[in-house]
Amino acid sequence: MMTGVRKESRSETVEWLFCKGGDLGLEIYVHIPFCIRKCAYCDFLSGPADEKTKKSYAEAVRKEIAAVENSGEQVVSVFFGGGTPSALPAEELTRILNQIKSRFTLCENAEISLEANPGTVTEEKLLLYRKAGFNRISFGCQSMNDIELRRLGRIHTAEEFLESYRLARKAGFSNINVDLMSGLPGQSFVDWEDNLKRVAELGPEHISAYSLILEEGTPFFENMDTLDLPDEETERLMYEKTHEILKAYAYDQYEISNYAKKGYACRHNVGYWKRAPYLGIGLGAASLVDECRYSNTSDMEQYLKNSGTPSLIHREIQKLSLQEQMEEFMILGLRMCEGISEHIFYDSFGKKVEEVYGDVIEKYCSMGLLKREDGFIACTRRGISVSNTIFADFLL
Repeated sequence: MMTGVRKESRSETVEWLFCKGGDLGLEIYVHIPFCIRKCAYCDFLSGPADEKTKKSYAEAVRKEIAAVENSGEQVVSVFFGGGTPSALPAEELTRILNQIKSRFTLCENAEISLEANPGTVTEEKLLLYRKAGFNRISFGCQSMNDIELRRLGRIHTAEEFLESYRLARKAGFSNINVDLMSGLPGQSFVDWEDNLKRVAELGPEHISAYSLILEEGTPFFENMDTLDLPDEETERLMYEKTHEILKAYAYDQYEISNYAKKGYACRHNVGYWKRAPYLGIGLGAASLVDECRYSNTSDMEQYLKNSGTPSLIHREIQKLSLQEQMEEFMILGLRMCEGISEHIFYDSFGKKVEEVYGDVIEKYCSMGLLKREDGFIACTRRGISVSNTIFADFLL
């Protein structure tokens, strides 16, 4: 926990993880496991469902929230993810959010996010989201190229994304994220440049730019030999060009795959990378509370039956050792472009970072892959490209 962090050691990026009074706030994640159609690359816990199942699930989520032991933490962020949360009726999302508000104290400036797929929102829905209290919306665009979208198995077109974006602005959303994906089958370097520029010109507050990963069990993984994927060098150039293009549009890269206008870094996700406590609600949702990690059952029948008794749905319960906490602090924190704070490491664990990781830090600093400046240790531009190798060395 970082409750003892000195004020001067906090960066601007994490200031809002702390509630009034200086205590580290709680984050809440709500998993909505429904979508219109499963995409060819997706291995998330999600899939189509009938309206009866959706209604039963929403009721079970409210029961879980009502049964959570609340020790009085203030909530700094709420994130509805999936799946496609916008596949659930807006009225059900409102009821779930209201249940959270009745059970927890939300900080005055809490970030309340909703993931949505283009083509699943209407002007009426978006107005209901804003009225309920959602103040950030994240669109899974993935591409501005209709051919690429069809290859991915997406249900929307580029034009439908543009219409959803326009309606979100009209409804009053002043904090919008757009997801884009590079390294797609048949995608050229020029295609990726075009995707980036077309989205950046819209001016969303946040852009998440991910590279396609072939996940086991997905149609893409099963047919990888037939996919016309960009080669490794092209993917590397795509990544570097992403930074260059978005910087020209006034986006700062604050994490390996995330870019934001000033003041619009995703608070909820930064909390994960900074190891803020978070509570996962819903099917398969993960939690980190009092240095204990656990997840909910992924069995829908079991979840619907037992959601009102959290102890019956918790799985994979792991109390983290001090060593595991330090490993997570380094590996997750180094995803951030600002890196990890040496002050916060000491305040959190009672040890200087060089006492534990001195050899690893020296190794990668001498190679030009890590840098140490103003009390922070971070990956260099070169280091980001081999970050997984660096992260592995922090596992003691």
